[in-house]
Amino acid sequence: MAHEMPAEIPGTDAWIELPGAEALGTMPADHPYNFGFNAAMYRLIGAHPRIGMAFGRLYARIMFSPGALTRPEREIVAGVAAAAQDCHY
Repeated sequence: MAHEMPAEIPGTDAWIELPGAEALGTMPADHPYNFGFNAAMYRLIGAHPRIGMAFGRLYARIMFSPGALTRPEREIVAGVAAAAQDCHY
């Protein structure tokens, strides 16, 4: 079941106030997820400083460590899992 964002809460995404570029800065130019803008997931992680760094390390290990799946295959699994959960990010 998809949840709609309440219209009366301006400036939020999925009920969480996300930090802007001025608060987060920019990703390093050589970062594999640097798209030239701060993606919503990057902003979401930045909204949770206590767990953001740990999540980032876990995600990097899952996506970039050697394993049975190639990186593109891992991206497909991540995309399908996010879509199945109706993930906004």
